[in-house]
Amino acid sequence: MTTVTRRLASVDALRALTMLLMIFVNDLVSLKDVPSWLEHAGDTEDRMGLADVVFPAFLFIVGLSIPFAIANREAKGYSRKSTLIHILVRSLALLVMGIYNVNYENYVKEGALIPQYWWLLLATVAFFLVWLDYPRDMKKNKKHAFQWTGILLLVLLALVYKGRDHGNIIWMRPHWYGILGLIGWCYLICACLYLWTRGRQPVLWLSFFFFIGLCIADSAKMLVVLKPIRNFFWIVGSGSLPSLTMGGVLVAILYRRGVEKGKTVQTLGILLAFAVLATVAGFGLRPYWGISKLRSTPAWILICMGISIASFVFLAWLMDLKGRKDWYRLIRPAGTSTLTCYLLPNIHFAIYHLMGPRWRLPENLRTDGVGLVKSILYAFLIVALTGWLEKKKLRLSI
Repeated sequence: MTTVTRRLASVDALRALTMLLMIFVNDLVSLKDVPSWLEHAGDTEDRMGLADVVFPAFLFIVGLSIPFAIANREAKGYSRKSTLIHILVRSLALLVMGIYNVNYENYVKEGALIPQYWWLLLATVAFFLVWLDYPRDMKKNKKHAFQWTGILLLVLLALVYKGRDHGNIIWMRPHWYGILGLIGWCYLICACLYLWTRGRQPVLWLSFFFFIGLCIADSAKMLVVLKPIRNFFWIVGSGSLPSLTMGGVLVAILYRRGVEKGKTVQTLGILLAFAVLATVAGFGLRPYWGISKLRSTPAWILICMGISIASFVFLAWLMDLKGRKDWYRLIRPAGTSTLTCYLLPNIHFAIYHLMGPRWRLPENLRTDGVGLVKSILYAFLIVALTGWLEKKKLRLSI
């Protein structure tokens, strides 16, 4: 029997592909005449574009990584208390970064002490100072000096912050936590559940169905009576988002145990059936509330889960079973230094706008097929830059 605690190439590859797509779809806002099937669907539309599949795939991958990461810590001798602290610290870091990124979007441009793009640039630099994966041989005093500089910079940026909400000037607030914050909440909930249950499937399956049920009940307007407490205590996304992460946890458990028993092919077949079942259930629920990311409908959740599971099954068969990993080298940094890869466009975006309009690409390079090629090349460039920084030992690690 083989115990699977090492990093799986299939998980890293799925994470890298998802990160590459995330950079690509995020860059589509710089283009004109983008095909609707690539963009987010509108709030009232019953459909989803490619952009609507990327974030749920990432939440699924977060869950997929949890059992392997915790098993790795156990193999290295870390206590459950130490692992819990690790989970709490990681979650807090993601929440902090998410809240800062969201507040940038509501920043008051006129009359602010620090211009909006300088605020974003300095906040991102502060993230690197605080959460950089510093070399082990670096002196602690030097490392702490960098980290405290980052913390103080974040405090200063918070003190000078001014935002706008419905015409009123406000200070920093969570709003919707941002992509990183939502990932942080889902990771916190599902990692703590996994740690508490020690990976026991019955409770985790119950949790999964509870999250799905909560999402269905919320979509059906059955939880209106709970509205008074929602601002103080609620499960993020009304259970929709954690269900994706918990789905990833369950797939990882099933896959790991199948590999340990020498039944990899059979397990992949079971997981593929799980993907088909989730997709069919999603389309079965579509007539009730439609497919919508913005409304977090059950159909959107289940269809995206089916796509994510099927993608993992294919990559596990290709890479873990068949050993075909060479194609992945080009995008590997997006799977191993994912947070760095996600934040680099913030730095580029801020510098790009600080340099002024004369540096913007001509409109004909941002339209139709030429524009799409530009966004694809941009995504690969960010991944390549992430890889270069990784070689220089400059990567975020939380």
